Amino acid sequence: MLVLPDIAGSKPMRSNEARLDEAAGLAAAIGIDVVGRRAVRVRAPRPASLFGKGQAEEIAQAVTDSGSKLLIVDAPLTPVQQKNLEEMTKAKVIDRTGLILEIFGERAATAEGRLQVELAHLDYQGGRLVRSWTHLERQRGGFGFLGGPGETQIEADRRMIRDRMAKIRRELDQVKRTRGLHRDRRQRAPWPVIALVGYTNAGKSTLFNRMTNSSVKAEDLLFATLDPTMRDIRLPGFAKAILSDTVGFVSDLPTELVAAFRATLEEVLAADLILHVRDMAHPDRDAQSADVESVLASLGLEQGSGPPQIEVWNKIDALGADEREALLADAARREDAIPVSALTGDGLEQLTIRVSERLRAGSDTRDIELSVSDGERLAWLHSRGQVVEQQHDGETTHLKVRLSDVDWARFQSL
Repeated sequence: MLVLPDIAGSKPMRSNEARLDEAAGLAAAIGIDVVGRRAVRVRAPRPASLFGKGQAEEIAQAVTDSGSKLLIVDAPLTPVQQKNLEEMTKAKVIDRTGLILEIFGERAATAEGRLQVELAHLDYQGGRLVRSWTHLERQRGGFGFLGGPGETQIEADRRMIRDRMAKIRRELDQVKRTRGLHRDRRQRAPWPVIALVGYTNAGKSTLFNRMTNSSVKAEDLLFATLDPTMRDIRLPGFAKAILSDTVGFVSDLPTELVAAFRATLEEVLAADLILHVRDMAHPDRDAQSADVESVLASLGLEQGSGPPQIEVWNKIDALGADEREALLADAARREDAIPVSALTGDGLEQLTIRVSERLRAGSDTRDIELSVSDGERLAWLHSRGQVVEQQHDGETTHLKVRLSDVDWARFQSL
């Protein structure tokens, strides 16, 4: 059973039906069969159960009538609200955060991904131990001479959770340092990095496979991709570039997940170019775009700051003829939008050309002198910059090379 609290005074960008569809899609992503769903108008959220007494009784009756074993509330619930709703409905209750954590827990494939999900889950569960322990008066005995009441069971469990979270954070710090070293190594190499970002199920993995000739898992499911993947691609004017596929975003993404996946999402911060993949066939495409920009802003990537961005207007093959023509005309008037179909390959050639142009944008011609024996840096300049002129004078090579400010800084650090 799926329930959407429609809070009075809130101004969501999506309709209730669209929000219910997305929540049902999240449930389907882990095999939950939604047998009933409804939006419930909430004038003032109640601290005890979120819903009013009469509304809670109606929900409980609907759960009983449908034979549901699980109630999904598409909103954040406090531990007390969750516990009280379980008592009223005689069913297990999870909120939106719990549902997304379940999906991530099932999909995480790498050791790093599992650590990140476990950290987020422990952070979420820490305040909900009251649901598991109704015998709060039960205590463990004291130690040594002191005796005394000792610590309660719930205190012991919370201490164990804190210890485990501290251990995971130490391991993720090591992951972060390792990722930092890898990024430094890539920045010293002559290859630009392009990061794909976008709302979940916008078609990032399909586009990734099309551009890299790979077979990364791509399904019509929310959060089909969790672990970041990198592959080489060919671009006009570049010997090689690296394309990175990242986890999809979603509205009201739990703060626990943003914090836990920060090490992974920082790959986006270090990219030379960001491709924001949008599902242009989705009725809530503008709201989805706003949600992606909100998550990027939480990482420190405000609009206009950080790496340059190109919007990839995907799934044009799913549009009607008139809507598609209007979309193509709109894109033609913009420099930061390329319409494509990752499924059919339409627009991919124009996208790679635009990516190459943006990577070279802002380049200045630099006068550089190298020793003729410095083959490594000479190769770097030829692969990353545009060599306008090259002359040899004894043991010295004189070059005029067009390089962006970022690449010029990288060259100087070699």
